[in-house]
Amino acid sequence: MLSDKPVTLAAITGAHGVTGDVRLKLFGEGVAALKRYRAFCDSKLTVVNLRDDGKGGAIARFAEVADRTAAEKLRGTALTVPRSTLPPLGEGEYYHADLLGLLAVSTTGEELGECIAIDNFGAGDVLEIRKPDGKRFMVPMKVEAVPEWTDERIVIEALYVE
Repeated sequence: MLSDKPVTLAAITGAHGVTGDVRLKLFGEGVAALKRYRAFCDSKLTVVNLRDDGKGGAIARFAEVADRTAAEKLRGTALTVPRSTLPPLGEGEYYHADLLGLLAVSTTGEELGECIAIDNFGAGDVLEIRKPDGKRFMVPMKVEAVPEWTDERIVIEALYVE
């Protein structure tokens, strides 16, 4: 059973205009995916209006933010929702939040370390694994390299282990 930890969907990057709107950096599948949610951060921020900014981000207005000064104070705030509110996943899909912190083991059973980051440099997701000695290595998140993962661990093909 997955925990109901908060999952970050966007972050406030600054104020937009003088009426309290904020600019958002999106971490999901665009504005349409973000519009599923009306409240963020344990209902501390309630969306009044949300629109695409035409540059890959969004502009939002929150009921709790009355002016530019209040909007500026929110710079850097992560907009989170409980994990349980995210849509169900299809076969072979995953949320980054579910993989971060998981134990990584090889297909031969060797404990490799912990998944500490997931990056995408344009050709698909890449897992960053930190070994117990502090060294790190990266593995492409494709079936040849990561044949399976569960709520407890990520299995990495031994050929991909550095």
